[in-house]
Amino acid sequence: MLEIHGVFGAGGYGREVMPLARMQLLNLKKRLDNLYFVVDNPEMEEVNGAKVISLTDFIRIDAEKKYLSIAVGNGMFRASLQSRMQDHNIIDWTVIAENCVIMDEVTIGLGSILSPFVTITSNVTIGSSFHANLYSYVAHDCVIGDFVTFAPGVQCNGNVVIKNHAYIGSGAIIRNGQSGKPLIIGESSVIGMGSVVTKDVPPGVTVFGNPAKSIKRTV
Repeated sequence: MLEIHGVFGAGGYGREVMPLARMQLLNLKKRLDNLYFVVDNPEMEEVNGAKVISLTDFIRIDAEKKYLSIAVGNGMFRASLQSRMQDHNIIDWTVIAENCVIMDEVTIGLGSILSPFVTITSNVTIGSSFHANLYSYVAHDCVIGDFVTFAPGVQCNGNVVIKNHAYIGSGAIIRNGQSGKPLIIGESSVIGMGSVVTKDVPPGVTVFGNPAKSIKRTV
Protein backbone atom coordinates (compact mmCIF):
# COMPACT_ATOMS: atom_id res chain seq x y z
CA MET A 1 0.00 0.00 0.00
CA LEU A 2 1.47 3.32 -1.08
CA GLU A 3 1.36 6.08 1.53
CA ILE A 4 2.63 9.60 0.96
CA HIS A 5 3.31 12.31 3.52
CA GLY A 6 3.70 16.05 3.16
CA VAL A 7 4.54 19.13 5.18
CA PHE A 8 2.60 22.09 3.82
CA GLY A 9 4.82 25.17 3.83
CA ALA A 10 8.53 25.37 3.07
CA GLY A 11 9.16 28.61 4.94
CA GLY A 12 10.83 28.95 8.31
CA TYR A 13 8.34 26.92 10.32
CA GLY A 14 7.94 24.27 7.65
CA ARG A 15 11.72 23.79 7.59
CA GLU A 16 11.61 23.27 11.36
CA VAL A 17 8.79 20.74 11.11
CA MET A 18 10.24 18.66 8.27
CA PRO A 19 13.05 17.07 10.37
CA LEU A 20 10.45 16.11 13.01
CA ALA A 21 8.26 14.56 10.32
CA ARG A 22 11.22 12.67 8.89
CA MET A 23 12.20 11.26 12.29
CA GLN A 24 8.61 10.26 13.03
CA LEU A 25 8.44 8.30 9.78
CA LEU A 26 11.81 6.65 10.45
CA ASN A 27 10.61 5.51 13.87
CA LEU A 28 7.54 3.99 12.20
CA LYS A 29 9.77 2.36 9.55
CA LYS A 30 8.03 4.33 6.80
CA ARG A 31 9.59 5.35 3.48
CA LEU A 32 11.18 8.77 3.23
CA ASP A 33 11.15 8.96 -0.56
CA ASN A 34 7.42 9.71 -0.37
CA LEU A 35 7.84 12.68 1.99
CA TYR A 36 7.40 16.09 0.39
CA PHE A 37 7.27 19.78 1.05
CA VAL A 38 3.91 20.90 -0.34
CA VAL A 39 3.23 24.49 -1.40
CA ASP A 40 0.74 26.28 -3.61
CA ASN A 41 3.27 27.60 -6.13
CA PRO A 42 6.69 25.90 -5.99
CA GLU A 43 9.65 28.14 -6.80
CA MET A 44 12.29 25.50 -6.03
CA GLU A 45 12.48 21.78 -6.71
CA GLU A 46 14.11 20.92 -3.37
CA VAL A 47 14.52 22.45 0.10
CA ASN A 48 16.87 20.95 2.68
CA GLY A 49 16.99 17.66 0.80
CA ALA A 50 13.22 17.26 0.46
CA LYS A 51 11.40 17.48 -2.85
CA VAL A 52 8.98 20.41 -3.22
CA ILE A 53 5.71 19.84 -5.06
CA SER A 54 2.47 21.74 -5.48
CA LEU A 55 -0.69 20.85 -3.59
CA THR A 56 -2.24 20.03 -6.96
CA ASP A 57 0.51 17.50 -7.71
CA PHE A 58 0.22 16.05 -4.19
CA ILE A 59 -3.49 15.50 -4.78
CA ARG A 60 -2.80 13.87 -8.15
CA ILE A 61 -0.38 11.25 -6.83
CA ASP A 62 -1.98 7.82 -6.96
CA ALA A 63 -1.71 6.68 -3.33
CA GLU A 64 -4.07 4.81 -1.05
CA LYS A 65 -3.37 7.13 1.88
CA LYS A 66 -2.18 10.72 1.91
CA TYR A 67 -1.11 12.59 5.05
CA LEU A 68 -0.45 16.32 5.28
CA SER A 69 0.84 18.41 8.18
CA ILE A 70 0.10 22.14 7.82
CA ALA A 71 3.15 24.06 9.03
CA VAL A 72 1.64 27.54 8.73
CA GLY A 73 1.13 29.74 11.79
CA ASN A 74 -2.12 31.39 10.68
CA GLY A 75 -4.97 29.36 12.17
CA MET A 76 -7.56 30.67 9.71
CA PHE A 77 -5.38 29.52 6.82
CA ARG A 78 -5.00 26.10 8.44
CA ALA A 79 -8.79 25.81 8.75
CA SER A 80 -9.28 26.73 5.09
CA LEU A 81 -6.64 24.30 3.88
CA GLN A 82 -7.99 21.54 6.11
CA SER A 83 -11.35 21.93 4.39
CA ARG A 84 -9.67 21.56 0.99
CA MET A 85 -7.85 18.45 2.21
CA GLN A 86 -11.08 16.80 3.28
CA ASP A 87 -12.46 17.22 -0.24
CA HIS A 88 -9.60 15.00 -1.47
CA ASN A 89 -9.51 12.49 1.41
CA ILE A 90 -6.16 13.80 2.67
CA ILE A 91 -5.60 12.91 6.32
CA ASP A 92 -4.56 15.53 8.90
CA TRP A 93 -1.09 14.44 10.00
CA THR A 94 -0.04 15.03 13.62
CA VAL A 95 3.70 15.57 14.07
CA ILE A 96 5.20 15.38 17.58
CA ALA A 97 8.89 15.83 18.41
CA GLU A 98 10.54 12.87 20.13
CA ASN A 99 11.52 14.86 23.23
CA CYS A 100 8.06 16.23 24.00
CA VAL A 101 6.66 15.32 27.40
CA ILE A 102 3.00 14.26 27.39
CA MET A 103 1.54 13.14 30.72
CA ASP A 104 -1.71 11.43 31.81
CA GLU A 105 -5.17 11.79 30.26
CA VAL A 106 -4.18 14.06 27.37
CA THR A 107 -6.18 14.24 24.13
CA ILE A 108 -4.63 15.97 21.11
CA GLY A 109 -6.60 16.58 17.90
CA LEU A 110 -5.47 15.55 14.44
CA GLY A 111 -3.16 17.79 12.46
CA SER A 112 -1.38 19.21 15.52
CA ILE A 113 2.34 19.97 15.66
CA LEU A 114 4.36 19.82 18.87
CA SER A 115 7.87 21.18 18.46
CA PRO A 116 10.91 20.10 20.51
CA PHE A 117 10.84 20.61 24.29
CA VAL A 118 7.06 21.06 24.48
CA THR A 119 5.34 19.75 27.62
CA ILE A 120 1.66 18.87 27.99
CA THR A 121 0.90 17.87 31.57
CA SER A 122 -2.11 15.96 32.91
CA ASN A 123 -5.83 16.10 32.09
CA VAL A 124 -5.60 18.35 29.04
CA THR A 125 -7.91 18.40 26.02
CA ILE A 126 -6.61 19.92 22.79
CA GLY A 127 -8.51 20.37 19.53
CA SER A 128 -7.39 19.88 15.95
CA SER A 129 -4.47 21.63 14.23
CA PHE A 130 -2.88 22.95 17.44
CA HIS A 131 0.63 24.37 17.06
CA ALA A 132 2.93 24.43 20.09
CA ASN A 133 6.30 25.87 19.17
CA LEU A 134 9.64 25.37 20.95
CA TYR A 135 9.67 25.25 24.77
CA SER A 136 5.94 25.90 25.20
CA TYR A 137 3.89 24.15 27.84
CA VAL A 138 0.25 23.48 28.70
CA ALA A 139 -0.41 22.70 32.36
CA HIS A 140 -3.11 20.61 34.02
CA ASP A 141 -6.86 20.88 33.38
CA CYS A 142 -6.63 23.10 30.31
CA VAL A 143 -8.96 22.97 27.33
CA ILE A 144 -7.65 24.26 24.01
CA GLY A 145 -9.82 24.65 20.92
CA ASP A 146 -9.14 24.14 17.23
CA PHE A 147 -6.51 26.00 15.19
CA VAL A 148 -4.84 27.56 18.24
CA THR A 149 -1.22 28.70 17.81
CA PHE A 150 1.48 28.97 20.47
CA ALA A 151 4.65 30.80 19.41
CA PRO A 152 7.89 29.72 21.15
CA GLY A 153 8.09 29.78 24.93
CA VAL A 154 4.39 30.16 25.79
CA GLN A 155 3.55 29.30 29.41
CA CYS A 156 -0.07 28.24 29.75
CA ASN A 157 -0.77 27.44 33.38
CA GLY A 158 -3.51 25.25 34.84
CA ASN A 159 -7.28 25.65 34.45
CA VAL A 160 -7.18 27.78 31.30
CA VAL A 161 -9.62 27.58 28.38
CA ILE A 162 -8.38 28.83 25.01
CA LYS A 163 -11.01 29.14 22.29
CA ASN A 164 -10.64 28.43 18.56
CA HIS A 165 -8.19 30.41 16.42
CA ALA A 166 -6.47 32.19 19.31
CA TYR A 167 -2.83 33.19 18.76
CA ILE A 168 -0.45 33.33 21.73
CA GLY A 169 2.80 35.22 21.09
CA SER A 170 6.34 34.25 22.04
CA GLY A 171 7.09 34.17 25.75
CA ALA A 172 3.55 35.00 26.83
CA ILE A 173 2.47 33.81 30.28
CA ILE A 174 -1.14 32.91 31.00
CA ARG A 175 -1.98 32.91 34.70
CA ASN A 176 -3.73 29.85 36.06
CA GLY A 177 -7.48 29.84 36.54
CA GLN A 178 -9.33 28.01 39.26
CA SER A 179 -11.13 24.69 39.30
CA GLY A 180 -14.66 25.42 38.14
CA LYS A 181 -13.68 28.97 37.14
CA PRO A 182 -11.05 28.78 34.39
CA LEU A 183 -9.30 31.77 32.89
CA ILE A 184 -10.71 32.12 29.35
CA ILE A 185 -8.92 33.30 26.22
CA GLY A 186 -11.62 34.17 23.69
CA GLU A 187 -11.97 32.98 20.12
CA SER A 188 -9.70 34.69 17.54
CA SER A 189 -7.97 36.72 20.24
CA VAL A 190 -4.26 37.58 20.09
CA ILE A 191 -1.85 37.65 23.02
CA GLY A 192 1.17 39.82 22.28
CA MET A 193 4.75 38.68 22.67
CA GLY A 194 5.95 38.62 26.28
CA SER A 195 2.55 39.51 27.72
CA VAL A 196 1.35 38.38 31.14
CA VAL A 197 -2.35 37.50 31.02
CA THR A 198 -4.00 37.82 34.43
CA LYS A 199 -7.69 37.89 33.47
CA ASP A 200 -10.10 36.72 30.78
CA VAL A 201 -9.52 37.98 27.23
CA PRO A 202 -12.71 38.67 25.21
CA PRO A 203 -13.16 37.18 21.72
CA GLY A 204 -11.43 38.99 18.88
CA VAL A 205 -9.32 41.23 21.11
CA THR A 206 -5.55 41.80 21.00
CA VAL A 207 -3.86 42.27 24.37
CA PHE A 208 -0.30 43.22 25.22
CA GLY A 209 1.87 44.06 28.21
CA ASN A 210 2.29 43.15 31.87
CA PRO A 211 -0.43 42.89 32.89
CA ALA A 212 -1.90 42.36 29.42
CA LYS A 213 -4.35 45.05 28.33
CA SER A 214 -6.52 45.43 25.25
CA ILE A 215 -5.01 47.38 22.37
CA LYS A 216 -7.43 46.54 19.51
CA ARG A 217 -10.04 44.13 18.21
CA THR A 218 -9.00 41.56 15.61
CA VAL A 219 -12.49 40.73 14.32
